[in-house]
Amino acid sequence: MDLRAKLRHVMDFPKEGIDFIDITTVLQDAEAFKVCMDTFKEYAEQIGDFDIIVGSESRGFIFGAPLAYQMGKGFVPVRKRGKLPYKTIRVEYDLEYGKDVLEMHADAVKPGQKVLIVDDLLATGGTTEANIKLIEQLGGEVAGIIYFIELGFLEGRKKLEGYKVNSIVSF
Repeated sequence: MDLRAKLRHVMDFPKEGIDFIDITTVLQDAEAFKVCMDTFKEYAEQIGDFDIIVGSESRGFIFGAPLAYQMGKGFVPVRKRGKLPYKTIRVEYDLEYGKDVLEMHADAVKPGQKVLIVDDLLATGGTTEANIKLIEQLGGEVAGIIYFIELGFLEGRKKLEGYKVNSIVSF
């Protein structure tokens, strides 16, 4: 199945000049969503040994949590500032169109745990870099990173050299 053809492009969202790639069209299509999740699982199995999955708010939750369930792993949500109820660690990062802060519970990743990062989109790599910093602050090790979509022309993969990176669909 051509998942790329199932995606919808929304021009000038969230601001002028941005071509937003909307994943909801894949999520609404049961067969496409199954193919997507099966491919995530296949890529996760290729990564090898890992203990837990981390996904960023909010679309990383959409793919990361069901993948964790499929693979019998735990799931750690990374959220925007002020959304987690317990003690957190945080990092400021650059978006393709601004700055933001991400937080993780201070006890979410144990020292020595191998972590798989799952997210919907690799653009400039800023969100993933923030996830890596959070994981490594807690003594975790990034085993690999899997995206649904990669915008290769933004060269975000360059920021992730040294890590195993896979994407299902590339533009």
